[in-house]
Amino acid sequence: MMYSRSTCLILIQGIFFLLSNSALAQTNWNQFRGPNSDGHIDAPDLPQDWNEDKNIVWKTAIHDRGWSSPVVWDDQVWVTTAKLDGTNLYAVCLNKKTGRVIHDKHLFDVGNAQPIAADNSYATPTSVIDEKHVYVHYGTYGTACLNRKTAEVVWTRRDLNCDHEAGAGPASSPMLFGELFIVNVDGRDVQYVVALNKNTGKTVWKTDRSADFTDVPVHKRKAYSMPSLIENAGELQLVSNGAQGCYAYNPQTGEELWKIKHHGFSNAPRPVSGHGLLFTTVDRDNPQLWAIRLGGKGDLSDSHIAWKETAAMPPRCSPLLVDDLLYLINRLGIITCLEAKSGEQVWKSRLPGSYSASPIHANGQIYVFNEDAISFILKPGRELKITHENKLAEDILVATPAVSGKALFIRTENHLYRIENLDLDSK
Repeated sequence: MMYSRSTCLILIQGIFFLLSNSALAQTNWNQFRGPNSDGHIDAPDLPQDWNEDKNIVWKTAIHDRGWSSPVVWDDQVWVTTAKLDGTNLYAVCLNKKTGRVIHDKHLFDVGNAQPIAADNSYATPTSVIDEKHVYVHYGTYGTACLNRKTAEVVWTRRDLNCDHEAGAGPASSPMLFGELFIVNVDGRDVQYVVALNKNTGKTVWKTDRSADFTDVPVHKRKAYSMPSLIENAGELQLVSNGAQGCYAYNPQTGEELWKIKHHGFSNAPRPVSGHGLLFTTVDRDNPQLWAIRLGGKGDLSDSHIAWKETAAMPPRCSPLLVDDLLYLINRLGIITCLEAKSGEQVWKSRLPGSYSASPIHANGQIYVFNEDAISFILKPGRELKITHENKLAEDILVATPAVSGKALFIRTENHLYRIENLDLDSK
């Protein structure tokens, strides 16, 4: 098969992207759900036991409120935070080894922030980071690129605007691909995906969602998911779930490659792929998991849905694929294990508490975190086996933790923790 020059360029960039992310697995957690965007990381020495008196390297207070997950690069950990009323937006950088605050950058002032839900924040989108820069995003309220070492502002954008709806708020996180910064902008008024030059902030491409929203109520036009980069049959695709549809785009140009129509909205989980399938959660009020066969062009709604699961699916937590099994945990703690290829149920159980953070797979184990700051460590397999249970003093944990080297970085409502086996050498 012969490929065009532009296709070869995309493939080369994608291969470099995937290989470089794999190489970062031991040290850098650069985006939501980690270096591979799917919750997997190579971290064989992660702790299995912790509490307020055990295996806490440091615990640092973070002012105001934010549900963004930590991102880690080299000796830095970054989070965003905001005033409860959304009037001031900040980026905070901590020293990875000591927990000392290095930078506390006041980035944006907001005059008329829309009211948000009590369980959301104005700093919910997770940042993305690379060797030179950290990129922070607050939905319609502002986007900024900072020099990672000095925290000086490189560029800002305040025109990626949408109506988040009063009582909802921002949540979609950005990602990087090559020289592009990419983010979903799905509001009540506008719905699009945009790619900016990561060095200048200038728009490279912008693609409107192709769904027909004419007869769709405005509250069913919004979504909170983020894109993922996948590879299928030698082609790189940017898959992005929005309201009323799931789409794939050419990541270099923004051209729509295919779509699957659905009737969901307020989608939050990040899609994952494997076994020639894309797994994406549809809808918030009645969440369903759809397995979409990869391959094909255009509207694939009637031809490429391999299977659906409609019972007890997650509106917030992203799916976790481990080998042939798919693990999903909904807000009420119902955890379901499915055969990835067929959708057949392997087992279903319930864990205590409510769940917003997405699970992590490391060292042959699954780490699950509930909103009461209780963590469960599970052994993947065809029956539920809980090996460890750990509790922190904090009572709200919404952000998905990060992993770097031998340490977990867990963000609660008021603090950021570094948790590590203290009997092992610290990095």
